[in-house]
Amino acid sequence: MNIIETKNVRKNYTRSRFDWRTFKVEKIQKRALLGINLEVKRGEFLGFIGPNGAGKTTFLKILSGIMIPTSGMVNVLGHYPFEKKYEYLRQISLVMGQKNALWWDLPAIDSFKLQRDIYDVKRSDFDKRLKEICEILDIEKILGRRLRNMSLGERMKCELAACLLHRPRVVFLDEPTIGLDVVSQRAIRKFLKKMNEEEGITFILTSHYLADIEELCERVVIIGNGQKIYDGRLKELKEKYAPDKVIQIFLNDLEDKKKFAHLECKNKRLEGDLGVIESHGPELVKVSEQVFKNFGVENILISDPDIEEVVVKIFAETR
Repeated sequence: MNIIETKNVRKNYTRSRFDWRTFKVEKIQKRALLGINLEVKRGEFLGFIGPNGAGKTTFLKILSGIMIPTSGMVNVLGHYPFEKKYEYLRQISLVMGQKNALWWDLPAIDSFKLQRDIYDVKRSDFDKRLKEICEILDIEKILGRRLRNMSLGERMKCELAACLLHRPRVVFLDEPTIGLDVVSQRAIRKFLKKMNEEEGITFILTSHYLADIEELCERVVIIGNGQKIYDGRLKELKEKYAPDKVIQIFLNDLEDKKKFAHLECKNKRLEGDLGVIESHGPELVKVSEQVFKNFGVENILISDPDIEEVVVKIFAETR
């Protein structure tokens, strides 16, 4: 059963511009969304991909009720989000990586208690939930610290903790790992994956860090210029637009580099002490045989192409 459905969702913005040549104010209309259709089932972890200005954040704001669509139908959990009914708002959360939802000058624990009162969570349920989340995110020691005195990674962990304290059914994540170091990104991805798998929370994620998408999302939606370009499994996306496997060989010495130079394959290149080969289909089998015959297994890595390359190819084709 779908818990999110949208049909032909459109959003237009109107802004004013003063023309100094005619001394008149002009009305300029920008079309942010051009008819987005989407269906999301309970427990999905859906990734939204697209360049800046594609309409990702606008769409999340419509789903969460912050914005009203110009036209089209939006139904989330049986509600129309823009009506902003309490029964709906207490079942969702929105986390925006570039905006703080918690109070800047208050200790995190005080902000959490305010969240408890806003969502009318029982004290016993709140204490239990807070303990569970703090243990997973390892934030017990910073609960008494003001948000302004935390690192970016600590603040984002607290933002995620706050958004899940009332046990929402749907969580919208807009760039939750932006600006974070690699360690913090991994910790947050691990936490989100755990919440999705163990509690069945439905997540919709936008991120420019495609490692987030690859690790968390089986299904992705790609939008560009306000339109949906692709909607399907990430695995199928890679197979369609980038079927090549990437073989990386760590070359120990000059002898290894000579062996690499003599390999019979089309797309190969040398990057310092690393030999890189891109191949698929019948050629991949032949190339693999040569590679394993000439180099030690411990020096060979075979992987799929990076999703960023896939997205670049898609937008190149749709221009």
